[in-house]
Amino acid sequence: MSEPQKQLLHLVFGGELSSIDGIEFKDLAGLDIVGIFPNYASAQAAWKAKAQSSVDNAQMRYFIVHLHRLLDPSTDKTKD
Repeated sequence: MSEPQKQLLHLVFGGELSSIDGIEFKDLAGLDIVGIFPNYASAQAAWKAKAQSSVDNAQMRYFIVHLHRLLDPSTDKTKD
């Protein structure tokens, strides 16, 4: 029997940036919170779908935040 995988939470969110050269958002209230995912693979799939759906807007960016690293810094030693 295999061990259950350790839960490594990831947040996917995005929004329109003030400038394509930075990471400051135009409207914090308008951020798109895509969701929180239990592993990097599912977060990356969600990020990719949202990024591809907004490809026509050069200032729209989506990000993956490694919440598990903020909650428990010891998880930073693991592969995502």
